[in-house]
Amino acid sequence: MSMSRFSVGFIDVLWGFLAFCFLAAFCAHKIFAQKPNRYTTSGVYVLFQDLIRYGKTKQSIKREKWLRVFDVPKRWFWHFYAVSVCWNGFLLVLTLNSLFYNQSYPSWLTAVLDRLTGVPSSHGQVPQPSALLVQTLLCIHSLRRLLECLFVSVFSGGAMHLVQYLFGLCYYVVLGLTALCSDCAEQGRDAQLAELNFLHLTGLVLFLGASKLQHQSIALLARLRTGRSGSIETLDHKVPKGGWFELVSCPHYFAELLIYVSLSLVGGGVSLTMWLVVLYVLFNQALAGQLCHELYISKYDSYPKHRRAFIPYLL
Repeated sequence: MSMSRFSVGFIDVLWGFLAFCFLAAFCAHKIFAQKPNRYTTSGVYVLFQDLIRYGKTKQSIKREKWLRVFDVPKRWFWHFYAVSVCWNGFLLVLTLNSLFYNQSYPSWLTAVLDRLTGVPSSHGQVPQPSALLVQTLLCIHSLRRLLECLFVSVFSGGAMHLVQYLFGLCYYVVLGLTALCSDCAEQGRDAQLAELNFLHLTGLVLFLGASKLQHQSIALLARLRTGRSGSIETLDHKVPKGGWFELVSCPHYFAELLIYVSLSLVGGGVSLTMWLVVLYVLFNQALAGQLCHELYISKYDSYPKHRRAFIPYLL
């Protein structure tokens, strides 16, 4: 095995940095939660909470009016997935042209990938089939989430910070480039596809199962606010029940983590870049899940004690 397989480029540093930031935020929040009265009056604490919370969890913090200027509707989540469908669909078309019609990536895209990976690419390289599969699944995931945001989820008047909104828009652009970077890092290496078939199949099965779990969980949340006819009856928050909600407060966050694990497996399971993305998603969803879990516990006295935040039996 070549050591170059584990060479670190700018894209790896970026994902590693983001993972560290969310781990630090998770730890900081846990420390603040131990002595809430000591920090709640601090402007730094309020700003920190404003930046890590969104939706129902943001409603529990007291903010100055000037901080509310940076609020944007949480329902704008669909913008993230619209950007992802368009951008990653465009990258998928470029990959298909390269794979089946031997057309090179545009020079600007090649230059970007070279900068991100730190590894100059050879002109006319053919993408790996695993990279095509990763991009296809990423587009499917984004399209499903877009449709769920538009036609399934029932958003209340919750808000998110403008910084979170801008981060979300950039996130899926970088994620699409990351899939290509991971492929570029594998170019030129001897890879027997037969050895990867099991990982491909495992990743695909996990992707389908996790996608089903996430959709079912989102549908259950939506039903808390709709009647049998499907019309919206309330925008109040209620205790979710049924499905994996009996184990964790946020099974849709756990499903998100599993989806990214599946993408890494489909990509061959050896890409440091993709596993750093998984690490980032783990800490990101852990923080969001912990905030939701704490809200449920504080708001409902009868909230089930055995439920974890987002990973069954663990976290």
